[in-house]
Amino acid sequence: MKNGFFVTPIAHIQTDFKEKFGIPRQSGRAPSLEARIIFEPEYRNADALREMEGFSHLWLLFDFSLAHKTEWSPTVRPPRLGGNKRVGVFASRSPFRPNPIGLSAVKLARIEPTERDGLVLVVSGADLLDGTPILDIKPYLPFADSIPEAKAGYAGEHANDRVEVVFPTELLEIIPTEKRAGLLDCLADDPRPSYQDEGRTYGMRFDRFDIKFSVKDGILTVCEVTKNGV
Repeated sequence: MKNGFFVTPIAHIQTDFKEKFGIPRQSGRAPSLEARIIFEPEYRNADALREMEGFSHLWLLFDFSLAHKTEWSPTVRPPRLGGNKRVGVFASRSPFRPNPIGLSAVKLARIEPTERDGLVLVVSGADLLDGTPILDIKPYLPFADSIPEAKAGYAGEHANDRVEVVFPTELLEIIPTEKRAGLLDCLADDPRPSYQDEGRTYGMRFDRFDIKFSVKDGILTVCEVTKNGV
């Protein structure tokens, strides 16, 4: 690559999202979700994590591995703007970029020793597809990384968009107890594209389950939960 360099993934993340639909639009939108960062064998060195437990949050730099293209577009259509208005690619967080690199802030829940994978990072609030390659990890520094007076541009118009979730008890009980809060967080964030009509039934894969729901008048109602066996 001319004037470029190669990067090697240091880890991959395990999440409950097997497809793109349903993934939170930004990190932290579903704070109850837990994910696991598994280091590649050559990076399973405890010294590389020394003093990490003193930080509450981490930055993840990752590869939008399903968005690789040979060409790029200077503009994209953010879903939150209805899919019709174009903005500059560098004024967006779209995965379709000249270099498909993503950035997410997650909460470090714990560092978990395992026999097979060495030290594993358990994080919450991740917005990544299962298996996403992690390129780097850096500590989040609140005194440097948080800017209270920062403006969110067009993205701020929908920052507080949420829906009420109605999840019948007999269906919710199909979901393992430890995963229910994370799923409810995702549904409350309204996974639908902004330009879709209300009343349509949507399907979302979460962990080993297929979740079907519809939204009307700001209320998301789950109508079916089935185990997909994957």
